[in-house]
Amino acid sequence: MDHIKGCERDQSQLLPARVDDYVHAENPVRFIDAFVDELNLSVAGFGRVQPKETGRPGYDPADLLKLYIYGYLNRVRSSRRLETETQRNLEVIWLLRGLRPDFKTIADFRRDNRAAFKAVFQEFVLLCRKLNLYGRELVAVDGTRLKAVNSRDRNFTREKLAKFLRDADERLADYLERLDRTDAEEGPASSARVKTLAAKITSLKQRRIRYTALQAEMERTGESQVSLTDPDSRAMATHPKVGVGYNAQVAVDSKNKLIVAFEVTNAGSDLGLLAQTATAAKEALGVETIQAVADRGYYKGEDIQACEDAGIEAYVARPQRGSAVHGGFFRKDEFTYDPSTDTYACPGGHLLHPLYRSTKDGTERHHYVNRHACRECELRPQCTSGTSRKVTRWTGEAVLERMEQRLAARPGILDVRRETVEHPFGSIKQWMNQGAFLMRGLEKVRAEFSLTALAYNMTRAINLVGVQGLMRAV
Repeated sequence: MDHIKGCERDQSQLLPARVDDYVHAENPVRFIDAFVDELNLSVAGFGRVQPKETGRPGYDPADLLKLYIYGYLNRVRSSRRLETETQRNLEVIWLLRGLRPDFKTIADFRRDNRAAFKAVFQEFVLLCRKLNLYGRELVAVDGTRLKAVNSRDRNFTREKLAKFLRDADERLADYLERLDRTDAEEGPASSARVKTLAAKITSLKQRRIRYTALQAEMERTGESQVSLTDPDSRAMATHPKVGVGYNAQVAVDSKNKLIVAFEVTNAGSDLGLLAQTATAAKEALGVETIQAVADRGYYKGEDIQACEDAGIEAYVARPQRGSAVHGGFFRKDEFTYDPSTDTYACPGGHLLHPLYRSTKDGTERHHYVNRHACRECELRPQCTSGTSRKVTRWTGEAVLERMEQRLAARPGILDVRRETVEHPFGSIKQWMNQGAFLMRGLEKVRAEFSLTALAYNMTRAINLVGVQGLMRAV
């Protein structure tokens, strides 16, 4: 028995006469085509929607947008690879009706319309709301670090520049000393060494001049670091695998793990980003109030206060910070505050009274102490290494206490956060293979992530309701 064989390549065949016959009814390209055709690209901010009366005709922005959505949906983001797909991929040939834009036209479209892609993502959010795919009650907020087009070697902090300049001065002194010794020698070998040392000295001096200029520029602007390839990217110190990159913040609805809102920043920390991301999610879902859960990296009193003011019920795990925690002493949450008397009860049963106030970073804090009780307390070695223990209270700390009560009533909500928000991150980085940006600059990488988030949501929605279900909603 022989193997299964294909037909001869030179044999005439009766193939379907229409390209449409190759694209079945549940193919996602049919929804991409219908979805983009229903968009108002002028309102979204795309350029060249209306063709000019004179000059060479250009490509319709709708066709190029369809190509990019298809590409991100199928893990093809490069403009050169997308150009190749237009020539060989039957789905793309059907989608663009045989158009074959070159890679530069494709790349220029993404670059020139970088501010408009987020509006397309928001339109798809509205479509998912229409299909009731969002629970609109609880969102999980988290951030992930994505690599930028900038290596660690081309990212400099003040300390890194200062160290290089110190090392450069030491190496220059060594090279010059070796050059003086070599000059005193005779022979062809010494002449070759002189040329080598002279070249090294020249190269090192040129680098020193460039890095000195970078140091002066950082002093002038007040920046803590500078990246040479992608100036907007920053070193993510707590995420060494990422190196230099960006911080992508997302709010994910807990019902079907669909992304509601996102923002891309170059901040290395998540502190201060909860209210901004959760408020954007609340507005996108069109609700008066919403619950938002985040990990301890978002624990900041002022940010949680801003959430409460915006109608957002925050759930953020309390981190164990401060010198008392590091020293192994009683934590602050082991001291009980009584608002009626404005005192703290310590683990030893003594009351700490407000002693003075201070202001830090524009916020007022009260400091509670009971020096007399601390001097006679048997638990002092477990409480402080000094003569007395001080407890600091932010003026708006009642917000944090209310949040602690909510967390105590719903201890499982932090597990919901993990399983909700890690789904899109895992899909984006692993299945979609989009752990790094292709473009440079904050505005451009925001455009990239808009397409990434749109492709993730579209894939989820197709899995939930199917292509025909989405098309009926359109």
